[in-house]
Amino acid sequence: MLHIVDDEEIIRDSLTWLARSRNIAAIGYESGAAVLAALAHATGIDAEGECLLLDVRMPGTSGVALFNELKTKGLLHRRPVIFLTGHGDVPMAVDMLKNGAFDFFEKPFNDNQLMDRVLEALEVSRAGGAEDAVQSRLAALSAREREVLDLILAGKMNKVIADELGISMRTVEVHRAHIFDKMNVKTAVELARLLK
Repeated sequence: MLHIVDDEEIIRDSLTWLARSRNIAAIGYESGAAVLAALAHATGIDAEGECLLLDVRMPGTSGVALFNELKTKGLLHRRPVIFLTGHGDVPMAVDMLKNGAFDFFEKPFNDNQLMDRVLEALEVSRAGGAEDAVQSRLAALSAREREVLDLILAGKMNKVIADELGISMRTVEVHRAHIFDKMNVKTAVELARLLK
């Protein structure tokens, strides 16, 4: 989902239409307060596959102030931000990029280049969600399962793992089964691919 925040209705409408022409779900907001209200009720899972386009200069809360507020409230996790401005300058763009913005476009911009960057930002958001899911599964492993996991990833066989850890081969088999179950994989190759 692309969240477009711009105080000009014609800009919101044209960007929404442009996004939808590239099969990107999009919604427009006329102010920072409106997008804050919408995102405040979202969960981290909701953020997967989301991006924000923020106009730098808006009445009330500027895009920069909104960006900082979203960041402070933890609402930018997995939500890349692309800034749009008609009055941008190089120092402002550099500052925003240093503070975590995904990109910065000056109006007038090339529609295709903007939407290509939006697609890249959405992919980064999705990848971050997948990475969070893997980290969550890893966190569910016991300390012993982590030890066995490391040795599986090193390509060691059950007998060697048992000898190195001073446990029975049957215990290694049980740990291996639990690891595969918790990580939602069926083979050591899938496990290695997931954690590469």
